Amino acid sequence: MKTVKQVSRLTGVSVRTLHYYDEIDLLKPTRITDAGYRLYDDTALERLHSILLFRELQFSLKEIKAILDSPDFDVKTALNEQIELLELQKKRLDKIIGSAREILNKGVNNMSFSSFDTTEIKKYRTEAKKKWGQTDAYKEYEQKHTESPEKTDEFMQIFAEIGKVRHLSPDCEEAQNLIKKLQNFITDNYYTCTDEILKSLGEMYVSDERFKSNIDNAGGVGTAEFTAKAISCIK
Repeated sequence: MKTVKQVSRLTGVSVRTLHYYDEIDLLKPTRITDAGYRLYDDTALERLHSILLFRELQFSLKEIKAILDSPDFDVKTALNEQIELLELQKKRLDKIIGSAREILNKGVNNMSFSSFDTTEIKKYRTEAKKKWGQTDAYKEYEQKHTESPEKTDEFMQIFAEIGKVRHLSPDCEEAQNLIKKLQNFITDNYYTCTDEILKSLGEMYVSDERFKSNIDNAGGVGTAEFTAKAISCIK
């Protein structure tokens, strides 16, 4: 058995995130001591390993929970699929590194942008999500999802608005109105964003560096953190 701090040191997942995974029933501790300490056995660590792999492949926490809790989920089959996708990502990174070295050695006349093509990875990830992600939220996302620059701009504009009130208390009316606007936008354009899903997104906005960077770029440094705090205040 390992304590939450030991699991955090072993995996690099913050204690805060492990506590959150417990709260949303994504990763429950094997048992809790009389003193209130969370303890994790090898089975729990195996589940955490699966969670981290799915997160690396850009599955949402909601999707991951549904997949891992499905009676049809098979660890070995999933690992084989995950390894294949990770190998595709590694191959792409190797090409990008090779392209950068080519420019370094031979100059900009040898530039090639083909290494940045993510078509194959996106295709494989889509197939994987269709295979693993048969949740109600994912099915609804597939029906509604038509990405466009305009939709992305509109989405990021909401974070820009949130950034303008980040000096206020996260539970103030202005902030909560914008969080509701964010929730409604996700529901209207992607999938039904319940309070539970929104709280999962809030955690991701600060734990995933890509999301954090994009949100802070839209609303200013600290916007992602403020958004997460404001989301945690919803009732």
